[in-house]
Amino acid sequence: MTDSIDARLNALGIRLPEAAAPVAAYVPAVEAGGLLYISGQLPFREDGSLIVGLLGADYDVEHGREAAERCAVMLLAQMKKALGSLDRVERVVKLGAFVASERHFTDQPKVANGASELMEKVFGEAGRHARSAVGVPVLPLGAAVEVDAIVAVRAG
Repeated sequence: MTDSIDARLNALGIRLPEAAAPVAAYVPAVEAGGLLYISGQLPFREDGSLIVGLLGADYDVEHGREAAERCAVMLLAQMKKALGSLDRVERVVKLGAFVASERHFTDQPKVANGASELMEKVFGEAGRHARSAVGVPVLPLGAAVEVDAIVAVRAG
């Protein structure tokens, strides 16, 4: 039988990449106490290139939204790898969005909407979540955005 979330991804035209390997001394995801904690994910395009830049200086909000959405796609890939099926996701509890931005840029919440809106498209009401969106001066590898997540999961 087809995984229903996989069918929704297909209908949305979203192809999950291979889950990214850690770039330092950590694991991509930890399941504990009915929650899946997912390490921050970077915005890789479908071609594997990284979306980089400083919002408000080099790039605009739309560039950031695209980056946040690509982070969300990688979060989905990590969820699927850790859980075996996205149908085990009971609810997206919280997203944390880190936006590389110059000091006068204040649209971090608009940038983070790229990730938040994708979670709602994929999981429906269960994709609505609490969130933080903060500006930072620099992110790993020069990424424009990084997003981490906490997800409630069904027993496997």
